[in-house]
Amino acid sequence: MLDLLAIVLPVFLVVGAGYAAVWRGLFKDSAVDGLMIFTQKFAIPCLLFSAIATIDLDVVFDLRILISFYTGSTLCFFAGMFGARLIFGRPWTDSVAIGFSALFANTVLLGLPISERAYGADALGPNFTIIAFHAPFCYLLGITTMEIVRAETRGPKLAGTVAKAMFQNALMIGIMLGFAVNFSGVPIPGVLREALDLMIRAALPAALFGLGGVLYRYKPEGDVGVVIMVCVLSLILHPAVAFGLGTGFGLSQMQLQSAVVTAAMAPGVNTYIFADMYGCARRVAATSLLVGTALTVLTAAAWIAVLG
Repeated sequence: MLDLLAIVLPVFLVVGAGYAAVWRGLFKDSAVDGLMIFTQKFAIPCLLFSAIATIDLDVVFDLRILISFYTGSTLCFFAGMFGARLIFGRPWTDSVAIGFSALFANTVLLGLPISERAYGADALGPNFTIIAFHAPFCYLLGITTMEIVRAETRGPKLAGTVAKAMFQNALMIGIMLGFAVNFSGVPIPGVLREALDLMIRAALPAALFGLGGVLYRYKPEGDVGVVIMVCVLSLILHPAVAFGLGTGFGLSQMQLQSAVVTAAMAPGVNTYIFADMYGCARRVAATSLLVGTALTVLTAAAWIAVLG
């Protein structure tokens, strides 16, 4: 178990360093926003662009891994939504935001570094397959459901609302440009390649440190039952479904590792952004983000042990 924790803990030590730096006033809270803007809108989109532009899609893309991962995501979304409504009596709008917290895993800031430490950089191809569809899938499901329960948007306006939310996202832009370069077969010039590599090397460490600063803002308070439900769905049910389906589909060991470890990640920062965008269940989203990230230290190590 100590060996497994040694794989996971360095990632969370960087997150903890960011948390402690903001807590002790060594890193201004306002600086966290700038750091997250740099990572989320520039460095990580460069990482995703480079990975998808150069990846061999014929080798990496496999519908089975997407079904294994996103079946679990969808199940967690509806379980979270109906659980919040029927068990905890939350309004429908709150319930959708709570379901989104169980849906949107932290596939980039936690999933990539933990998978890389556990299995090596060469094993990340299936991770990028999952990530390429993550934002569009989650926002399509979450925004469509929210607009339906709010009964304010229909038809073409609904499609426009969903498209705007997805395609103004910097991560989505990086992914789409990566696919465009990959499909075109145009090589990335050497000078641009080196510039991208400089940005990429800064992406995950800076993002993890910034994540720690973001988590400092979210004090754990109230809604204990709902938060426990979200964490169980995110950290246990989702990877369990991915493991069961992936095994049944006969995924390779590398594909199964990527699907399960990525599914086992805590709710991502986008869950709070979604809740804040609609003014619903902000406290649940924030607390689930904080508690889930802390618990991932143990649950990620446990799933890596299950995978062998």
